[in-house]
Amino acid sequence: MVNRCGWATSAPDYIAYHDDEWGRPVHGDDRVYERITLEAFQSGLSWLTILRKRENFRRAFAGFSIHAVAAFGESDVERLMNDAGIVRNRAKVDAAIANARAAADLPDGLCRLVWKFADPSSPTPAGLGDVPAQTAASKALAKELKRHGFRFVGPTTAYALMQAIGLVNDHVIDCWVREEVNALRTAGSPC
Repeated sequence: MVNRCGWATSAPDYIAYHDDEWGRPVHGDDRVYERITLEAFQSGLSWLTILRKRENFRRAFAGFSIHAVAAFGESDVERLMNDAGIVRNRAKVDAAIANARAAADLPDGLCRLVWKFADPSSPTPAGLGDVPAQTAASKALAKELKRHGFRFVGPTTAYALMQAIGLVNDHVIDCWVREEVNALRTAGSPC
């Protein structure tokens, strides 16, 4: 039997996401934008819902190309609001487009901005109860993103992003993925 983080054992989608993606460093502005967008859409919902709709989100949001989504207009908003394959929440759709525009305006790119908040010294959680919902670093990241015009990026969403893209390693101490993620994180900035 393979030890995994407790949240990752209830569905095959969770197992695949945990084993292959969660916590591994994410490279590139568009991929970081994808994760910010999905984390924002997840707010108030199950992550499983988002995982199961992920390919639909990719199609709906032009593969999460920052420049393509930044050019979306009202007809695109209407198209997205009528797309049953994604979460149809007007505030979240508007935020995704506004966030693409904000990301397109960043002088050094989204990946570089976000990775400035990596926390290599985050404590190793013994269990799920040791994993915080937000940290000082996630509060600072959320504040910085908002300063640049991003929406739906509060400290809890920012921390979920930090976990998802490897800014922190919240795989629990006996999870088989933990050491692999540590090795990837010490390889240097992914941007």
